[in-house]
Amino acid sequence: MAPSIPLNINIKEPRWDQSTFAGRAKHFFTVTDPRNILLSNATLEKARKIVHDYRQGIVAPGLTEDELWRAKYIYDSAFHPDTGEKMFVIGRMSAQVPMNMTITGCMMTFYRTTPAVLFWQWINQSFNAIVNYTNRSGDAPITVGQLGTAYVSATTAAVATALGLNSLAKRVSPLVGRFVPFAAVAAANCINIPLMRQREIKFGIPVTDENGKRVGESSKAAQQAIAQVVISRILMAAPGMAIPPFIMNTLEKKAFLKKFPWMNAPVQVGIVGFCLVFATPLCCALFPQKSSMSVSRLEPDLRAKIRASYPGLERVYFNKGL
Repeated sequence: MAPSIPLNINIKEPRWDQSTFAGRAKHFFTVTDPRNILLSNATLEKARKIVHDYRQGIVAPGLTEDELWRAKYIYDSAFHPDTGEKMFVIGRMSAQVPMNMTITGCMMTFYRTTPAVLFWQWINQSFNAIVNYTNRSGDAPITVGQLGTAYVSATTAAVATALGLNSLAKRVSPLVGRFVPFAAVAAANCINIPLMRQREIKFGIPVTDENGKRVGESSKAAQQAIAQVVISRILMAAPGMAIPPFIMNTLEKKAFLKKFPWMNAPVQVGIVGFCLVFATPLCCALFPQKSSMSVSRLEPDLRAKIRASYPGLERVYFNKGL
């Protein structure tokens, strides 16, 4: 019996055109869908079987193309792309919105005292460490030492920034003080991500031609990739940390929050969550996942090698990471 769908669908690539922002946004709205963390193990295993079978040329009777793509995105949301292992739940991309909205909302609610700053910045960087380790590259594995260095450095930077700015904010309006957590997160991202990916900077990341043929490893490509990820992460946090302060500053003057002050944190978490539902996928989509750069911008030795072996190649491509 002939399969219900063709066997030449490329499920190794996203479903939508990744050369456009709209296509990348559709892809990341699917990847970061928080509903995926609620899926049962049976559903995840079923999706894995569908994907593995399809790659072997086996199609279940009655399987539609939409069901195949749905299985592909469920599989991608829960299993590591290099090792195939099931990822830790809170480290998955689908956990980004619920986890970040809770942590960010609490950071922005409890920012006035030193113990609160220490605790929530520590929680945030602990979560970042889990995400970075869970989504590590199989081609450039993170050692325990690198993970520990990045974790301690980023936590120290975030706490130092927050405490330093908190002391300055006491001399200005309360509204300005609400932006201290964002400054701390931005500072931590600038330290955490490069440290977490220091091996890539030192040894380079794989670069390929447009057909995916590996032509070498480049530190210059790694630097561009890491810069793009840092920008995306900071902008990802911006709406959820820049918009709520204005709203909360107004709401706290209203009778409702004065009567029920305990509602401050839940309201702030909800506002942050609403912002993150859109900011997370849209900021992930700012740069193509399969990034590129001109051969002329590569290291001299790699450039010479490519010119000699692939004389017509003008651009190389690489995975920028998340």
